[in-house]
Amino acid sequence: MSTDLVASLNPPQRDAVLHGDGPMLVLAGAGSGKTRVITHRIAHLVRERGVPVGQILAITFTNKAAGEMRERILQLVGAEARGLWAATFHSACARILRIEHEVAGYERSFTIYDDADQQRLMRQVIADEGLDPKRTTPRGVLGVISAAKNELKGPGDLHDEAAGDYGLEVTARLYQRYQDRLMANQAMDFDDLLMVTVQMLQRNAVVRERWQRRFRYVLVDEYQDTNHAQYWLVRILAEPERNVMVVGDDDQGIYSWRGADIRNILEFKADYPDAVTIPLEQNYRSSKTILAAANAVVSRNTGRHPKKLWTDRDEGEDVVIASCQDEYDEARMVLREIDRAVAEGHALDEIAVFYRTHAQSRVIEDQLVRQGVNYQVLGGPRFYDRAEVKDLMSYLRVVANPADREAFTRAAGSPKRGLGPAALAKLADAAESHGLTMDAIARDPDLVPGLNASQREALGAMGALIERLRQMDATGSPPGRVMEAAIEESGMREALLADGPLETGVGRLENLQELVGVAVEYAARSEEPSLGGFLEEVALVSAVDEADDDGRRVTLMTVHNAKGLEYDVVIVTGLEEGLFPHMRSIDDPDGLEEERRLCYVALTRARQRLILSHADARTLRGNRMYSIPSRFIDEIPAEATGRPDPIVTSSGSGGGASGGEQFVVPSFDVGDEVVHESFGEGVIIGVQQRGRLIQVRFDDKERLLMADMAPMRRLAG
Repeated sequence: MSTDLVASLNPPQRDAVLHGDGPMLVLAGAGSGKTRVITHRIAHLVRERGVPVGQILAITFTNKAAGEMRERILQLVGAEARGLWAATFHSACARILRIEHEVAGYERSFTIYDDADQQRLMRQVIADEGLDPKRTTPRGVLGVISAAKNELKGPGDLHDEAAGDYGLEVTARLYQRYQDRLMANQAMDFDDLLMVTVQMLQRNAVVRERWQRRFRYVLVDEYQDTNHAQYWLVRILAEPERNVMVVGDDDQGIYSWRGADIRNILEFKADYPDAVTIPLEQNYRSSKTILAAANAVVSRNTGRHPKKLWTDRDEGEDVVIASCQDEYDEARMVLREIDRAVAEGHALDEIAVFYRTHAQSRVIEDQLVRQGVNYQVLGGPRFYDRAEVKDLMSYLRVVANPADREAFTRAAGSPKRGLGPAALAKLADAAESHGLTMDAIARDPDLVPGLNASQREALGAMGALIERLRQMDATGSPPGRVMEAAIEESGMREALLADGPLETGVGRLENLQELVGVAVEYAARSEEPSLGGFLEEVALVSAVDEADDDGRRVTLMTVHNAKGLEYDVVIVTGLEEGLFPHMRSIDDPDGLEEERRLCYVALTRARQRLILSHADARTLRGNRMYSIPSRFIDEIPAEATGRPDPIVTSSGSGGGASGGEQFVVPSFDVGDEVVHESFGEGVIIGVQQRGRLIQVRFDDKERLLMADMAPMRRLAG
């Protein structure tokens, strides 16, 4: 045994590296050095066990991670490591399919279609079926097909599942046409790479045995993020020798919404009863206090392998619980904490601000801009740079300034109306020749030569909409009301919700509703609010000079985007019931456990200082909501925060409470008809937190309210 290879490892890491043959589950807690274990395990197999590098397959989830893995192994093993298959699932499958292309039924030169290619092809398929692409959107259909492929389901399987569901029957038909077109083009999409490889290995014993002999050792990183197709790929390749090592952390499984199945890691021992389980519990990142907080939260979950992170680092600072009045108070708190950290010597790029939804970033961004703090938004553009925000702003710009051709052109394309570049170029030429604005010409589309009937109809509707919005502005409607009309009457709401996965569409719609909230706030504080004044204010905020002398910036991101990262100082905002945990998950035990894992991910990103904030009230997506602190705050032990015992302590997924002060709240039940001073009449559709939180539907809009603060009474019935 080469002592230098394992000298730097702790005992559990060493056990994992030196493990003999057979299956192994490495439960790698946050910050426990899992990459070191994987790379040293491969080096041990090659240097000490004499395993040829060509017989080892190491799979991870990103090209960056695969590249870093290859570099580390190269340093440990030398030039011999160049033959190692260290790849993502998709690149490994693509490589196998290039070799086995005849068996798979493809030419060796098959094309891999990216997202844009897929959408172009699906648009053609939808047109061939004679369907309306506004109602049956390419992105929406592709989202269903992707989910099916990840479950190894073909068009026939989807059709069988439809069982009279017309929408699913149509999608199954489009799926079949789409696959036929892909095959005719000798092309695959990313999901095909996995599905075709797995199905080929399942069907063809000769090919299956060839690749099982080729890869005698299979190592998989981030196993908790695998989907059904990836699960089967690993299981097939690992047979018959079953030398499979999976590394992951069930406490960080946060991607069920994109197909990941937490059961793959939770049930590994069921698939491999003789598997050795090695927990990596020593954390090299965070202070003892931060780990105590994180452990206390995630331990409330029932669907997990028992483990508890520990560290030999100092106790560190108390976790700070910041109670804020509203989102503006919260943003000011964020700025104060950034200033304090910088004054103590922390660089801006060692400070991160997390939030549950993208829409929350706007108020924080505004505050950072006003104070001249450089920042970046990770995993997405800044709020005012987001496509849907720019789309809605283009409607307002053309209402305020009919001569703004760029704004009209952008608005005409969102949502899609069949007015492509050629049609809009004809419109611009007609406007030029008649000396009119584009929206004036749009109101009389017969002035534009060369348009077909549907384009003239779409153009006329667009012109009429702009005129209605302009009339609203002229007669004193506030900017927020004009925006709401634009969202609804343009079809943007319907298009966003239909375009792609529901989670994505809802997030984009939340950004538009947040922009409406910005307009409402502007009108409330302005002496003479106007659409032009609002547009000017937004332009000044979004056009801030981003010059950065040292390249250092505070990082803003959703918690989903924080996985795998770490910072000296982490500020987690919006820890309120209905926001984090999200309203959609509160009454779903599995969803709530994933929200708690998401919170655990957020807490374990911090090295030295952790601040958790909640607001008593928040205007989010245009709705004013009164909130109570998240149950996750209540689950953090008092000794980690230096505060008295929390007022209310939730028992986690099982509900209930213990200890602390008892609240007397108005008694509401599901089904009660109520009337609210601002929102009018509604019906209660949910009661949470021992009656403190009530979910009410008002005119098709659902709101989460605090029973003891909402100006609301039950209607006599």
